[in-house]
Amino acid sequence: MNDFQQLVDSFGSLVRLVGKEFTSIWLPIQLGLIFVAFVISAALGALLRRRIDTVSLAVGWPAVLRRLLREIVDNFGAIIFLLLIASMRVAMEAMTLPQRSYLLAVAAKLTAAWVLITLLAGLIRNKFVYRLVAISAWTIAALSILGLLEPVSAALDSFGIVLGGLRITPLLALKTSMLLLITLWGAIVVSDFLDRRMQSAADLTPSIQVLIGKLIRFFLIALAITVVVSSVGIDLSALALFSGAVGVGLGFGLQKIVSNLVSGIILLADKSIKPGDVISVGDSFGWVVTMGARYISVNTRDGREILIPNEDLVTQQVVNWSYSNEQVRLEVRFGVDYGSDPHVVRRLAMETAANIPRVLKDPEPICHLVAFGDSSLDFSLRIWISDPTEGLSNVRGATMLALWDAFKREGIEIPFPQRDLHVREPVRIVVDGGKKS
Repeated sequence: MNDFQQLVDSFGSLVRLVGKEFTSIWLPIQLGLIFVAFVISAALGALLRRRIDTVSLAVGWPAVLRRLLREIVDNFGAIIFLLLIASMRVAMEAMTLPQRSYLLAVAAKLTAAWVLITLLAGLIRNKFVYRLVAISAWTIAALSILGLLEPVSAALDSFGIVLGGLRITPLLALKTSMLLLITLWGAIVVSDFLDRRMQSAADLTPSIQVLIGKLIRFFLIALAITVVVSSVGIDLSALALFSGAVGVGLGFGLQKIVSNLVSGIILLADKSIKPGDVISVGDSFGWVVTMGARYISVNTRDGREILIPNEDLVTQQVVNWSYSNEQVRLEVRFGVDYGSDPHVVRRLAMETAANIPRVLKDPEPICHLVAFGDSSLDFSLRIWISDPTEGLSNVRGATMLALWDAFKREGIEIPFPQRDLHVREPVRIVVDGGKKS
């Protein structure tokens, strides 16, 4: 309560100081000067922002300098206001006593703090983090300028609750939240940068690149949390109660999540599936786009994106069409009329398939007579491709169309089911009009 009383006394002193200024003619003069400076700076700032094209001016500049220029242009009004207020304060100090320009000094300091903080925080791309950092930093700066930072800090730290040997106060919660947010943002930025550099390493396989990127991100986030917790004075042993609760939660309610996380690490480590592979899992067929901590994303030929849990890829049978070799064999079955020469049909099918653009010449297409059907000679044409990510059905379709054209050109017929009907006894047929025949 003594700290809270100190805060009240400090705030009362500030109010009394401002109230004393109200009895002087210099307070309305300073307020008038601040209002004039605000109007002039707002008008000039809006005019300059319309006249300056930051996109054309910063062509070829690094991204950091482009963002800094954009922030400077956006804060032209505040910068002009700061220059005007500083000039007015210098002029008033030269003409009268310094204490008669106290309000101008406070306005200049608050504006300078805001301009500096917004320029530095403007380098943060995340808008939410940018606004939170800018507002929080300026609030701390404003309290320091007004002489209220220490009393407010003491008041926020004067009361709290004890939980598991840890004393939690509003000040501790605010400091921890702010530091944790900033350090986590920094850890994510650094991990994204290292992940991009990892992707450009040609000597690493895609799965190893993803695994190293995930491990780096996990390590940096864990390091950020540990540093923040230690820096605010929290004893890690005091968190034993919470860690025990988390362990119980993992044991009862998060088995699937943990299983997917572990399965994801296994998939990345053993390289059985990697980005770019063409896989089949149950009825799902497509190529792997991304591998996450909980699932992988599979793109299908019809534009759908299927998210398959990592656990299913470990426990179920998965067909990887490009695991050790991207060459895939396809089978096209067809039949011809019994009047056709099977030797000619076989040779013609292999020559036709060899001329299809995506069909490999080595291994070369092969055709076999596989059955004597009810109404056709059945053949199996086997072809090889090396780009399964471009689709399989389209290759089969192109092959069957090419076979159709070749058979039509050579006079080879593709049969359709036929049945012969033998009538053993005479049949009476009744026609319209009741006549019999």
